[in-house]
Amino acid sequence: MHTDSDGSLTRRALLTYGGGVAGAGLLAGCSGTVGEGTTPNVGSHSASISPMGEVTFQSPPETVFTRLTHHADMAFALGHGDNLTGLHAPDYYDGLWNQFVPRLPDVSLDWTGFYSSWEPSKERLYDLGSDVHLADPAWITKQEAWDPEDIDEIAENVSPWFGNSLSDRHQEPPEAYADGYDYYTLWEQFELVAEMFQEQERYEALATVHDDLLTTVEAGLPPESERPTAAMIASLDMETIYAYTLSNPGFLTAHTRPLGPRDAFEGSVESGSTVDSETMLEADPDVVLFLGGFEPGTDITQRRDLFESDSVTSEITAVQENRVYPQGARYQGPILQLFQLEMTAKQLYPEEFGEWPTYEEGPYPEFPEDERLFDRQRVADAINGAL
Repeated sequence: MHTDSDGSLTRRALLTYGGGVAGAGLLAGCSGTVGEGTTPNVGSHSASISPMGEVTFQSPPETVFTRLTHHADMAFALGHGDNLTGLHAPDYYDGLWNQFVPRLPDVSLDWTGFYSSWEPSKERLYDLGSDVHLADPAWITKQEAWDPEDIDEIAENVSPWFGNSLSDRHQEPPEAYADGYDYYTLWEQFELVAEMFQEQERYEALATVHDDLLTTVEAGLPPESERPTAAMIASLDMETIYAYTLSNPGFLTAHTRPLGPRDAFEGSVESGSTVDSETMLEADPDVVLFLGGFEPGTDITQRRDLFESDSVTSEITAVQENRVYPQGARYQGPILQLFQLEMTAKQLYPEEFGEWPTYEEGPYPEFPEDERLFDRQRVADAINGAL
């Protein structure tokens, strides 16, 4: 364990890994000078998540390393958004999240300038010295530069890992983590992360908003036979079109699966595969959900124009009926999911949930209070700790 020059434990050594592949770091951290046989302080707490198992913390983490945005959003939701030390494509995702955050009163987010952590190095994690690595070691070890021994080294010498990412679409874990890897819904994992931060009150407040939103959605859904067919796509130039499924297991579809749209491809297209314009026309979706359409650098109007000017895609029902709509991100955390669930409900079912306006640029539309499907103030209060 790392100690200061006076022999006392550094703060990051007070956060102890409890369930690594090699079973490393089982001793809970203690304050003050530490010797053999010292027992943990009463103030310590434990939290558990797959694949790490139980992790013991002497105090709630402050500085937080993340890799993917579902974890960064969870930290943000629990009032720790300013304490990140790493994030995948921080400037890009700062811009995207700030298309939504302005609709929350007195809430701000700034992820610019953080370490871009898609391919983190051990050396950089030592330098950052984060209090917790809110990231999935099973995914980290999919990179050639990492193996389970490296994961245990960082957990012992810097701070624990506490995250789960393969629940995104129920991916197969690497061999070292294959025994008993658990998959969570977005909000199940969020609850575990809240326990790790000791922010259960914030979680409960947000979970109540989410539950109310799901109740509203479920009550308003038309019978399945009356629901539109839909396709979610992403494309930079409409030459290469990526198609994504809407209801498969995993948190990537947490904002579309509850709405139950009919798959325009009828299961014939694997999520993330490419399709051509003829395949799009054959599927003929009633609604096209354009992934990334909310990105500040994406011209959604230009994308619609490309659809309309093409002799094939111009015949698609969604194009002819002006139902090509923007989407945000699939790696959503709880805050983004609330907005995306509301947004997609309006895009798919305007008669039931109110119309989605024609969006061209700028932040998420400002709906009158009686047209909102969730309470912005309650969400803002939870993030700000005004409970």
